[in-house]
Amino acid sequence: MLKLHSIGAQIASRRKALRFSQSALADKAGVSRATLEALENGRSGELGFSKVANILSALGLELKLQEANLQRPTLDELLEEDRDDKGLDRRR
Repeated sequence: MLKLHSIGAQIASRRKALRFSQSALADKAGVSRATLEALENGRSGELGFSKVANILSALGLELKLQEANLQRPTLDELLEEDRDDKGLDRRR
């Protein structure tokens, strides 16, 4: 299961890649800079879904729901994921 601190780290990474300051992203998402900073650094505790959704939207990201996979991935699945990741790198 994806934890909020993991989402926060991905948000920080995307924000930096887009060269947004925390203040600029917070303004665009309609949240406080302190809320964004706490999320990015894993100190937010519980945070409402609408705030997370607004931040993700401001970054051009979205959450995707899928069935939980309770099994470890197969080698083929890992190789496919690696190919997909490399394909994304070429498109930038």
